[in-house]
Amino acid sequence: MSFMKNVNPSGAISEFRDVFRDAGPTRWRYVALSALITGGLFGGLAVTQNWIADRKLPEIDYINSWPADRTAAETKAFIIANQKDKDAREKAQAAADAEAQRLWMSVGRATGVDVDTMKKTADADKAADTAKKAAADRAAASLNRPKTQAPVDH
Repeated sequence: MSFMKNVNPSGAISEFRDVFRDAGPTRWRYVALSALITGGLFGGLAVTQNWIADRKLPEIDYINSWPADRTAAETKAFIIANQKDKDAREKAQAAADAEAQRLWMSVGRATGVDVDTMKKTADADKAADTAKKAAADRAAASLNRPKTQAPVDH
């Protein structure tokens, strides 16, 4: 059952009208005073509120992972060691990717999918993306501009 079917605002409106008429000649003063108080309260709240958040300043962390008196030879050795680690990680990732590709291709063959055609298409797409990037790098180098990433069409 709906509660709203028992609600009738016409009785409340007519009673308000009767009370307002019986209030006498001073009723408009009370209406103005109540409107002024209500407006003053809401206006005061609106004026004192700051709706724009203050900008949070960034926190800067200084990382000192090497001594300040490090020599150029130590820096070069550090860079070479990091490059060796990076190359080893990339080689391990390439091996893992190749193994995953081999496993997925065996699953595809077992389910009747033509994985050889898919691999040729993927390799051709990869070669085209590499060629686009190389052309963009050559164009940027010829204009002495910073290198930009070539757009990739998918």
